Amino acid sequence: MFDFYYICSSHAKANAKVRKIQTLLVALGLLLLAPVQNVLAQDDDPLAGSAYSPYSLFGFGDMLRLGTSYNQSMGGIGIADRNVRYINILNPAAVTAREQKSFMMDFGLENRNTLYQSGTARSANNTFNMHHIVATFPIATHSAFKVGVMPISSVAYDFQSKENSDALLSEVGDIKYERTGRGGIYQAFLGTGVTLWHRLSLGAEAQYYFGKINRGSNADFLSSASYRTLLTGWDYNISCFGGKLGLQYTQPLTNALSAVVGVTYDIATPLRGHETRYAIGEGSSKKDTVVFNKKSLSDYRIPAELGAGITLRYADQWMIGFDYTRQDWRGVDFGGYPGVDFQTGVAQNFRAGLEFTPNRYDVRSGFGHFLRRLTYRGGAYRERSYLMLSGVPVASTGVTLGVGIPVFRYYNSINFGVEFGQRGTLKGNQIRERYFLFNISFNLHDIWFIKPLYN
Repeated sequence: MFDFYYICSSHAKANAKVRKIQTLLVALGLLLLAPVQNVLAQDDDPLAGSAYSPYSLFGFGDMLRLGTSYNQSMGGIGIADRNVRYINILNPAAVTAREQKSFMMDFGLENRNTLYQSGTARSANNTFNMHHIVATFPIATHSAFKVGVMPISSVAYDFQSKENSDALLSEVGDIKYERTGRGGIYQAFLGTGVTLWHRLSLGAEAQYYFGKINRGSNADFLSSASYRTLLTGWDYNISCFGGKLGLQYTQPLTNALSAVVGVTYDIATPLRGHETRYAIGEGSSKKDTVVFNKKSLSDYRIPAELGAGITLRYADQWMIGFDYTRQDWRGVDFGGYPGVDFQTGVAQNFRAGLEFTPNRYDVRSGFGHFLRRLTYRGGAYRERSYLMLSGVPVASTGVTLGVGIPVFRYYNSINFGVEFGQRGTLKGNQIRERYFLFNISFNLHDIWFIKPLYN
């Protein structure tokens, strides 16, 4: 049914070289998967040991920006983007933008360097982790499906302080307080799409949310054996299903220029699982469980999100686009945070990006001709988080740059991206984060259902 023949053996040899290069790229990625974390801080610093982001103290933690290096290098756009060379995971309908009989896979890594400041106190953090893995396969001529996994939120912080009350210090000695958080929520997804009348593409995606979040609050009596260390906290185990719908419509404007309009809708998802509340007294010789209550999760949910975007693409040379998303968190109550005026609000994101390839088909040798085959990307974003402190939304602003390097033949490529941004301010009850993010993804492409014939 899918008979397609290469007549000379040179094509088969070339395919073997492609697969060798793909294997090397996968091996290189696997070598980089081990997470590395280095936190530089002082114990007396109010930001001491804060990893990833102190804003992950609230709600579900730090909600991560989705997309591969391809998307993130263009400010995070993708709702209206259709590119047969890359996997676009931001709109389920984009899975049909592909060449027939092609298999594609993309996996990425991310390194983040952040400088935190609150008043005169400063702290720094560096993390390196795997970001995503996704693959797409054809179903029929105008349909395909995708499968993948990626994180959507991260909780990681460690605040330390010491008791400064003279009355307590004289009675029980030094006391150290610590608030910690670890974990996050992940999303596994399986999506499919179909293109109708060569212009309208529809897609749907089933999502499975899973993960574990631990939040602890400890009191350590450092110089008195009469008092025991008190360990308290909450464990959240999350497991539930969600969904996403997507649409893209392509309108040719000239022979080479086309416009695409895209819409996405993430269905509101009640989180299911269980919550464990515990308190443990720890002495020199034993531990006693003071509190251990376990109950089902029923109060939390991820609200619906509506996204819209538009792109203009000129042949295989350039593309420019804009995305907007809105998600209303005001109905989600995470409870109180003592000493902090925290509320939930409306999250809104504005993103713009572009890419440009001088001459993808320049086959001449030389470094200058090689540079003409590269794809250059850039973008900017303005994001308003669902977190509100003292009535002021926590906002982020940043710029992105990236480059795609073709590898051998087909659409194999290595994509690099950098991001410079700032979240929060030094005003009010906020902490300012200035961050530099580096990401890399390996885009692997192969042709299926092809029979090579040898002369």
